[in-house]
Amino acid sequence: MPEPTPATDPEAGARAYALDRAHVFHSWSAQGALQPLVLAGGSGSYVWDFEGTRYLDFSSQLVNTNIGHQHPKVVAAIQQQAATMATVAPQHANLTRGEAARLIAGLAPAGMDKVFFTNGGAAVRMARLHTGRRKVLSFYRSYHGNTGAAIVATGDPRRWPNEYADDHVHFFGPYLYRSHFWAQTPEQESERALAHLADVIRFEGPGTIAAILIETVVGTAGVLIPPPGYLEGVRALCDEHGIVLILDEVMAGFGRTGRWFAFEHFDVVPDLITWAKGSNSGYVPVGGVVISDAIAATFDDRVFPGGLTYSGHPLAAASIVASITAMREEGIVEHAARIGEAVLGPGLHELAERHPVIGEVRGLGVFWALDLVSDRETRAMLAPYGGTSEAMTVLVTEAKRRGLLPFTNFNRLHVVPPCTVSDAEAKEGLAILDEVLAVVDRYYEG
Repeated sequence: MPEPTPATDPEAGARAYALDRAHVFHSWSAQGALQPLVLAGGSGSYVWDFEGTRYLDFSSQLVNTNIGHQHPKVVAAIQQQAATMATVAPQHANLTRGEAARLIAGLAPAGMDKVFFTNGGAAVRMARLHTGRRKVLSFYRSYHGNTGAAIVATGDPRRWPNEYADDHVHFFGPYLYRSHFWAQTPEQESERALAHLADVIRFEGPGTIAAILIETVVGTAGVLIPPPGYLEGVRALCDEHGIVLILDEVMAGFGRTGRWFAFEHFDVVPDLITWAKGSNSGYVPVGGVVISDAIAATFDDRVFPGGLTYSGHPLAAASIVASITAMREEGIVEHAARIGEAVLGPGLHELAERHPVIGEVRGLGVFWALDLVSDRETRAMLAPYGGTSEAMTVLVTEAKRRGLLPFTNFNRLHVVPPCTVSDAEAKEGLAILDEVLAVVDRYYEG
């Protein structure tokens, strides 16, 4: 359907900006230098400001609006639930919450019938209680959240000022383009990365390790797709040592890679699945854990010591039910897979042929990243690890000036539109990126 024409109201825009700067404390930011973009509305793959300027959202906000902005079926479901029962405490049963849990469990592998709703970390606690062990192993290149355990499990620099907990160990996951293992092929990378992990387990003491926590496809840290055999090898190591395998599907799940869960691309079944963003495209805050029957049974006669007031909030549950139903009825997951294979993948590889600043293109579905470099031979990053650069600042500025909202992290440009993005919208975004990268190419030194 045609996108609505945004109404202009500069006065409201100015007030929104003034209120934000006066009273809103932003996450992950130094407050003094902020100049946030003021958004007034959105529909489908677009958002707009109070001046009427439209932006193609190639960020999906924070890679979470999988079903697009303001999907009418999801909005209607939230409205209907609000009119029926706007909130209910987690100790009670609720039809909408139960239906949301049934639908999510139905997407998981057999033997995973229970769902815990939460807005923060829970899987690590479950693994520790189930095994009686404390340590958690996770990638250096990772992001798992900002609760106490989740931020320490995170590998990227946001962990550094937040390390108030212990019993976390980081290791290097596979990343062939910047291999830590001197690998030349995906198969070598997988084999050597698994050998590295096996050594970490051996030296940490297998009997001390509760869980290995991995993003199935590493998201914010680079859209890193596991090479053949890697996840299966991790599963085997977990089975050998009685370690719980937690696959983090918060960003990669619910259609983002062209499957309901990203691990469906591989021959692996986890013990716990964490999920959030795409389950309802962030229309109402929600997340959770799908639990294997074996771990769930641990708490049949033992209290699980966790929960929060908003667990399984009915408005969130209604949005999940409507989202999963709409994604099935409209073939949105299959559409995301086709767009990636037929439009985004080929289009991004064509850009790499024209722009030397693109070192590598990688992705699945609507989950892609461009690894940007100043020299293809040395693979020197266009921005340092943990920082930014003039080149990346120019990239973001030029993209917004042309009506595209980008997602960047360090030296990478992530191409992550909604799963509902049309062929025409995807091609529009690629055309804008072509113009932007032509500007950024001047920072290439190779």
